[in-house]
Formats: sequence, C-alpha cells, structure tokens
Amino acid sequence: MTTYVKVRWHHDFADEPVELFSELGEDRYEVRKVDVYRDGRTEWADAGRETDAIGLGQVPFPPLAEISAQPEFHAEEITAAEFEGAWLRATSRAWRAGSSPGAPGLRPTARSDRSG
Repeated sequence: MTTYVKVRWHHDFADEPVELFSELGEDRYEVRKVDVYRDGRTEWADAGRETDAIGLGQVPFPPLAEISAQPEFHAEEITAAEFEGAWLRATSRAWRAGSSPGAPGLRPTARSDRSG
C-alpha cells in the first residue's frame, strides 16, 4: 500500500527545506519526494531524477512517531491528493524554468534492487 507523508521541519536555516513530502512504497522506501523551502522554492526527485539538492532516501522511511519524537520535526500521513498537489507544483515549476532530464546538475538515479 502506498503511503504519503509530510514532515514539517522547524528551523532557521535559509538553505534547508521546511516541508518534506514523500510518497512511500509498500517497503517504505521513497518513490517520489518534494522539498519546499521557506522562500517558496521547491526541489523534487523520483526514480529517474535526482539532483545535487535532493535524492530519494537510501533506507526505509522511519515510523512517523520516531520522526515526531524529535522536537524540530512534525510528521503526519497525508492524502494522495495533498501529495499530488505538492508534486505538481514542484514539477511544473521546474519545467517552466527550463529544467529537463538532461539539464546540468541533474543525475540519473542508480538504485540497487531491494527485493532480495
């Protein structure tokens, strides 16, 4: 079953995201991800696209209670529609800005098979 989560990160760092959206597969590995910064900038990644600024997690996503136990984080499960809204905002901005899979700074993902 696919799960969607949003993590709010309470901090004062200008160069770090304040909201992190993740789509998780049944194995709790990230399938798609969006980071939202305080200034409105977004970064996104999926199995075919990562950048120097964002990539999919290399380990299963931890339980939400474990994340929220840290005072600077608040993690919650969200609806598919809320995730898709964040995804569409992030990816449509990137394409409007002229980003493409062959653009500088992009690197293809090379993820190992986790099935066995």
